[in-house]
Amino acid sequence: MAAIAADHAIEPRASIIQFNGDDAASVRFVSATDGTSHHARLGVVVKAGVSAVLLESHEGRGDRYLANTLIEIFLEEGAKLERIVLADDAAEAVAVTTAIVKVAAGATFNQTVLTGGARRQRIETHVAHPGAHAQVRLDGIYLLNAQRHADQTTVVTHGGVDGVTTQLTKGMVADQARGVFQGRIIVAEGADQTDARMGHHALILSDRAEIDAKPELLIFADDVSCAHGNTIGALDEEAVFYARQRGIPELEARAMLTQAFVGEVVERIEHDGAREIAAAWVAKQLGRSEEGGAE
Repeated sequence: MAAIAADHAIEPRASIIQFNGDDAASVRFVSATDGTSHHARLGVVVKAGVSAVLLESHEGRGDRYLANTLIEIFLEEGAKLERIVLADDAAEAVAVTTAIVKVAAGATFNQTVLTGGARRQRIETHVAHPGAHAQVRLDGIYLLNAQRHADQTTVVTHGGVDGVTTQLTKGMVADQARGVFQGRIIVAEGADQTDARMGHHALILSDRAEIDAKPELLIFADDVSCAHGNTIGALDEEAVFYARQRGIPELEARAMLTQAFVGEVVERIEHDGAREIAAAWVAKQLGRSEEGGAE
């Protein structure tokens, strides 16, 4: 482990997962205490040509806590990693998760973050994109109710030619919840033939809920194809009415429509088992959201 840490400049005291062959791993960060803070550090290395899946969960068993997690991810040449993050922090928790991702030439990094928020929660991802036919997908879902808060922040820096980044984040806020999306794609000078797409789309289901979105493209190169989009609105009331006419209770109808809205993000998960887990998480979260501010 010391050699792995040294090779990739990982803090020697960090826990390390290294994928030497095609495989899947599950990591659980469990916050089980009240009134305390804790800090975790994890290194993940995917060797050249290896395809791996990382299922990462953040579970709040306690009530009030501060959780601070740093994850350093290294993809060697031609490697592929699909990272699924399920954030189930407690309603009164403060949680910060930061991922630093370094992608080598020809590698693929796919990420989907699903969160139900906390008192204050930030999930931040920084990706160093080399170009060189490497591909990055950064997706996210946030489903918030009561007074929960979630901030999904991403920064992708394209440093070389022929790089691809796609990003799709969808969210829903109800009651007095607040969702934040901050996405930044930087195309450095000389990173020509970059193809970067970013989309954020969200639903507000309450007059007291709030969404703040800040999609950014910073382009310092020529001959690139880059675009971003951002929409925030409400559920289609005609669709709700139609569902009720078919005998579906209103709360169930709204949950079904919201599930369909965010389903596009879930369907982009390539690994079958991970996609099923994500779909089940969404269904469970929307069941809780139907209860409104019951927390």
